[in-house]
Amino acid sequence: MRSIKTCRTSYLGGHIEQCNSCGFERYAYNSCRNRHCPKCQALTKARWLQDRTSELLPAGYFHTVFTIPHELNPLALRNKKTVFGILFKTASETLIEFGKNNLNGQAGFLAILHTWDQKLMDHFHLHCVVAGGALSFDKSRWVSARKNFLFSVKALSIVFRAKFTEQLIKAFLKGKLIFPGTISLLGHEKEFLLFVNGLRQKDWVVYCKKPFAGPQQVLQYIGRYTHRVAISNQRIVNIDNGNVTYSYRDRRDNNTRKTMTLPAKEFIRRFLLHVLPDGFVRIRHFGFLANRYKKENIQRCRDLIGMPQQIPETTI
Repeated sequence: MRSIKTCRTSYLGGHIEQCNSCGFERYAYNSCRNRHCPKCQALTKARWLQDRTSELLPAGYFHTVFTIPHELNPLALRNKKTVFGILFKTASETLIEFGKNNLNGQAGFLAILHTWDQKLMDHFHLHCVVAGGALSFDKSRWVSARKNFLFSVKALSIVFRAKFTEQLIKAFLKGKLIFPGTISLLGHEKEFLLFVNGLRQKDWVVYCKKPFAGPQQVLQYIGRYTHRVAISNQRIVNIDNGNVTYSYRDRRDNNTRKTMTLPAKEFIRRFLLHVLPDGFVRIRHFGFLANRYKKENIQRCRDLIGMPQQIPETTI
C-alpha cells in the first residue's frame, strides 16, 4: 500500500524528460514498479504480450480455466503460497496427463493465476492458453487435436479435483497449512478430512473452449491482468466522502456494466485480498513451452507443422 500511495510522487524522486526535436523539458516522478500497482508496468505488459504472440503456433489454441470451490477460499486466503502452488501443480499435471493419454504427446501451455471477480471478491482460478495439439515424446511428430475439441471438461474436472484434494491432504499431513481465526477447527485431522471429503462430493468447474477470434483474443484478455492486480484505475468512477465507486460487469445479468459503491476501508480490504506472497510467480509455462526448452521446442513444432521461421529473441 505504501508503494501504491507514493507511486509517481515526489517521495520516489523523479527525472527529466526532454523532447529530441524541440528540446522541451518536463519533470516526471518515478513509478513504484510494484506488481500490484494499478498504474505501473504498462510497458512490461505490452512487451510480454508481444513476446507471447511471437511464440504462437498455427495450430489453434484453447482457453481453459480451472476454478477451485469457494468453500476453499478461507483456507486459501490464510495459506496463499501453499494453496496457489497446489493449484498450479495439479492443473498443470492434469493437462499434461490428458496430453499424454489423449494425444500421445506433450502438451504445451501457459497458466496465469487470477484471484478476483468483478466485485473484487476472492475467486481463485487459473487461466490456461493451451496449444491445440502435442509434440510427440520423441519430437518426431506434431499431433493435432480436433479442430473444435481438446479434452472433455467433465473428465478434466474429475481428475483435477482428485489431484487437488490429494495434494491438499499431503500439505496438511506435512504441516504446511495454518488454521488461524475462524478456520481453527480445520486444524484437527478428523475435521480436515471431513472438509476435504465434502469437497470431493462437489462438481468442480473447469472451462475449456476454443476462442472464436483466435489465440490473440485470449492473450489480450489475459494480458489485462498479467502485470496488474484486481482493478485498473479506469474502473474507479468516483472517490467521495470516504466512499469509492467503481464499475464492474454483472455476469449474471448478461455482462451488463454496473457500478458499486463501497466504504474506502472495505474497498481497500478487498484489494488487499489479492496481494501475492513475496516472490510468488503467477505466470508459468508448462509442457513443451516450459522455459528451459521453450525456444527449441517451438521451433521444432513449427518445423513439423510447416512454419519454419525462427523464433525472435524476447524483449524481456
